[in-house]
Amino acid sequence: MSKKKTGVMERFANWATNATGSSGAFILASLVVVVWALSGPVFHYSETWQLVINTGTTIITFLMVFLIQKAQNKDSRAVHLKLNELVAAMEGASNRMVNIEDLSEDELEQIHKFYVRLSQLAKSEDNLGCTHTIDAANVNHEKKEEHTKGTTKRINEEKNRSQQDSSRQS
Repeated sequence: MSKKKTGVMERFANWATNATGSSGAFILASLVVVVWALSGPVFHYSETWQLVINTGTTIITFLMVFLIQKAQNKDSRAVHLKLNELVAAMEGASNRMVNIEDLSEDELEQIHKFYVRLSQLAKSEDNLGCTHTIDAANVNHEKKEEHTKGTTKRINEEKNRSQQDSSRQS
């Protein structure tokens, strides 16, 4: 993708995000605190001396909250778009999962309950290769269970033979 021109505020926010997340910013902040602490005796640990650090850190914290939120929003949107692309591209994946972050809490809870049930079905299969989609979980479960019975039986038989062989060697 080509980079389009961004506004002054967008460029500044991106620069500030990178700058404040750097080692240099941490060292600078640490030095400010050390200098402030060392200046305590000079100012006789006065209320003004304390007010300087409190006011400075409060202002910086207030501004950083918005900067951090902006960065998190951008990262979250990028991750969601990447996940949407994967869901859309995967054959058999439910396209209902695209933009799922826009659903209500109740709708998300309903889907969560579905996946809890799906997890329970998968645990009962004893086969890590089985997968399901949200559109046909129970039907797929029955088909896959029937289809993989022979494979699962062979896997379990091999597992039992391996355990028996290792117990004989011991």
